[in-house]
Amino acid sequence: MQVNIVQYDQDAEPLIRHIRDEVFIQEQGIDPDIEFDGLDNQAVHTLIIVDGEPAATGRMLSDGHIGRVAVKKAYRGSGIGAKVVSSLIEYAASHDYPRVYLGAQKHAIDFYTKLGFLPFGDEFIEAGIVHLSMEKCLA
Repeated sequence: MQVNIVQYDQDAEPLIRHIRDEVFIQEQGIDPDIEFDGLDNQAVHTLIIVDGEPAATGRMLSDGHIGRVAVKKAYRGSGIGAKVVSSLIEYAASHDYPRVYLGAQKHAIDFYTKLGFLPFGDEFIEAGIVHLSMEKCLA
């Protein structure tokens, strides 16, 4: 299994978009205009390739906001999602970010809790899905 952390680049973009299209747009019915919000070129991305196939991705904006964490169905439950998030946390820590944060879909709260994230604030709706803000302090 190869884990690549890449700054946004045109070579990785089609693979990242493929994963997010499959997971968020096709499976969850999220509007493509919401999913592809124009911020990808400002983010650090993690892309995991398994046996030559794009399997998972996630991104982090310059303020430590982790988002767009997506794992293709065939790879769920294998620990790849944790690798995506952990690689972004490692990047943030190595660049002296004081914290990372995200909006966790309600079904993923336990997943992020196991990675050391703590909830804050009230639940909110994004793209028609219930989320909860979570953060992990790094400093």
